Amino acid sequence: MTYPLPIIAEAMLNGLLTGAVYALVALGLTLVYGVLHIINFAHGALLTSAMFAVWAIHAFLGVDPYLAILPLTPLFFALGYGLQRYVIGPASHGDDGNILLVTLGLAIIIENGLLALFRSDTRSLATDYSFQVVELGPLLLSQARLYGFAGALAVTILLWLLLARTDIGKAIRAVAKEKLGAALVGIDVRHVYAVTFGIGCATLAIAACLLMPTFYVNPRVGGAFVLVAFTIVVLGGMGSIPGALAGGLVIGVVESLCGLFLGESLGQIGIFIIFILVLLFRPTGLFGARA
Repeated sequence: MTYPLPIIAEAMLNGLLTGAVYALVALGLTLVYGVLHIINFAHGALLTSAMFAVWAIHAFLGVDPYLAILPLTPLFFALGYGLQRYVIGPASHGDDGNILLVTLGLAIIIENGLLALFRSDTRSLATDYSFQVVELGPLLLSQARLYGFAGALAVTILLWLLLARTDIGKAIRAVAKEKLGAALVGIDVRHVYAVTFGIGCATLAIAACLLMPTFYVNPRVGGAFVLVAFTIVVLGGMGSIPGALAGGLVIGVVESLCGLFLGESLGQIGIFIIFILVLLFRPTGLFGARA
């Protein structure tokens, strides 16, 4: 089936808007990998928790999803800090293999806890802008996704500035580069690990607030997002923040175009084709460096 050019352009632009929020989900994953050098298997479950938190405070307190960023960001930073400092770190005993198992165990516990609390029902929320569109000539763009794009871009820039210009950012980069050397010059490596994990969880809270006006949540939805996020991390380069943003935008466009031409149910097939091609021909990703 052929489509007029404006419809294709509209699909690409909406894909870019969605891809920016995907990139925000991937930022936490790539940051944790870049510093701790492990894949956080609890990433999807923590995102689901954040999405349920957004839904709950909107449903019971009437708080707008975007305003929920203010309380949920520090709350999830504290949650991530505590999990790494007092659960993941001590339980792993410094072994990366143990860290993978601990985060996998956390994912199972969180997911089953959400199932027990919310059952398997799918929930969504409606705001005044959830179904509003912005006219850009002949193109119609989702207003909520425009907000999400702007928010994701702002958070990415702020995170880059945090890592590049602040003392804690320099400490994070030092630990990522050489853990032993950083410890020898007086950097508290365990604290830096916990801060990094906390920042990763904080980005998930912001992503959840930006997602909920246009997406639904159930106890298993995080798994789908983390698969997309992992593809973005591989495409952009493991540990690269600019790579996560670029990869998210590319994946958003690919998903949107595949959904247009192949049908919504096959929208993600292009994502995993890209995933396989990157692993075959450029395993370091767009911005990754060889070890």
